[in-house]
This record gives sequence, C-alpha cells and structure tokens, in this order.
Amino acid sequence: MQWTLVIPLKPLPQAKSRLADTAGDGVRPGLALAFAQDTVAAALACAAVADVAVVTDDERAGRELSALGARIVPDTPGSGLNAALVHGTAAVRRVRPGAAVAALNADLPALRPAELSRVLGAAAEFPRAFLADAAGTGTTLLAAAGDRALRPAFGVDSRIRHRALGATELRLAGVDSVRQDVDTGEDLRAALALGVGPRTAAASAGLLIPGS
Repeated sequence: MQWTLVIPLKPLPQAKSRLADTAGDGVRPGLALAFAQDTVAAALACAAVADVAVVTDDERAGRELSALGARIVPDTPGSGLNAALVHGTAAVRRVRPGAAVAALNADLPALRPAELSRVLGAAAEFPRAFLADAAGTGTTLLAAAGDRALRPAFGVDSRIRHRALGATELRLAGVDSVRQDVDTGEDLRAALALGVGPRTAAASAGLLIPGS
C-alpha cells in the first residue's frame, strides 16, 4: 500500500515555544523549519510513501518544503492542528479519491525511512491506526486506509483520545525515530542521540542544551 502523508506546520514564528529554555526567539523559527525539512526529506525517501502534503500558511516553510518535493496545501481553516489535518486530507482525496492517508508530525528530525515504512506497513492492516509518541501520552502518526475518515484528535493526551475514537494503537519495537517528536530541550537531546537529519544537526549545533 502506498500512502500520502499529511504534515501540518504552524507559522514558524509561533512554532516550538516550549523550546524557549533551549533556543531563543531568533533561533526557534529556523529550528522548527529544520525539523520539518528533515521530517519531509525522510518521509519522501520512504518506499511506502507516494507523496507528502504539508498544510501551512508560512511562506518560507512553503518554499523550502516545496523545493524538497512536498505539495503545499494552504491552511484555509486557520483553526488549529486538527482542522488543518481534516482540510489537508480532504485536499489529498480530491486529487486521489480513496487514498490511504497518514497524518505525521512535522517535528521528527531523527526520522528513518525504513522505520516509517514498518509503521505504515503495520497501519495498513487496520482501518485506522496510530503510533504513540516517545513520552507515551501523545501521537506522532495517525493513519486511515482507503476512504476512512482520519478523525484526528491531536493535542494533550491524544493517545487516549485516538484510542477512544476507535483507532488501533500500533505497538512496535524498533521505531524510535517515528516516535521521537521534539517539544522540549529534553526531547531535542533524545533526538540528537538517535541521530538527526543534516538540517537539524546544523541548526542545533550552536545551542546550549541543558543537561548535555
């Protein structure tokens, strides 16, 4: 099964506010962009991925991610993460009716194509499925096969909400790169330990990361 990934990205100046103790206001937008670039590049290199749609209104991010091969979908609703994902999924399925769609976080800078392929292969066995984040409370990937509605419920405690909405939780070992999103300095240290992509490595090289 080939998947279309829908990746939401808020305007860069508003992104990654919880990294304030690690990266200053002038650094965080570039760091958020680097996360997204490495995520998109790895996703496009995955054999199970047909294409990637990024939902964003950020002009800089749109240019950079389009140059990598992503399709840019304007965030017309402008009503937050879940509304952006519903909108992006609808845009994808207008072009490819019945496409298998997976929502993927934009902050997975250590993402490995082979690990993503394993997760998507497992997701293909269920109408809807999700992968919990490294912290065990959130979600980094939510998949809907065929013409199933995505029904995203990202945000605080999304693991519980996605399970309550009937999505099957994927319990896979060895896919740490797909679980490791980055919201805090501790998350960034964990991603760096896994091995991040080149853009994140460059953007984070000068940071003083607490505890490192």
